[in-house]
Amino acid sequence: HVLVGLETLDQTLRANPTHPQLKSGSLHASLVRGGQELSSYPERCVVDVERRTVPGETPAQVQAQIQIILDELATADPAFKATVKTTFVRDSFGIPEDAPIFQLVNRFATQKLGQAPNVIGVPFWMDTAILSAAGIPCVAFGPSGTGAHAVVEWVDLESVAKCTEILLETAVEFCG
Repeated sequence: HVLVGLETLDQTLRANPTHPQLKSGSLHASLVRGGQELSSYPERCVVDVERRTVPGETPAQVQAQIQIILDELATADPAFKATVKTTFVRDSFGIPEDAPIFQLVNRFATQKLGQAPNVIGVPFWMDTAILSAAGIPCVAFGPSGTGAHAVVEWVDLESVAKCTEILLETAVEFCG
């Protein structure tokens, strides 16, 4: 029942996007551990959940969403006992398009590429969240390619060279 509740929450999040590029947060049960043998009911089960957030969502909101699921199950079955504990948090990252660092990257990219680069959101975590939280202006910008961290991963070398030029010009102007 917990897994069904988590899946329902994920579907609800995805059906109600709140961010222009990232759309919505997501949730999935990453690890499920429990039981001793096939012929008995497990004494205990541990479910590790990954809840990816979008800017504006807080760890407290995430924990409350999962707690609601557990509370509803406990109301339906008084024998059900569960707790939720946050063990690791990585904030999401977003940058307004009027931010100076964004404007510089966009300007130099448009000059080098002959057109404005696509502004997209990605559903994974990057170091930009840590840098931004520390007050360091940043933007995620990179070369063309696909398959990040996959068995087949590639990047277009010509776009690496252009990306290098764009980032160098941005750094020189931004840092003075």
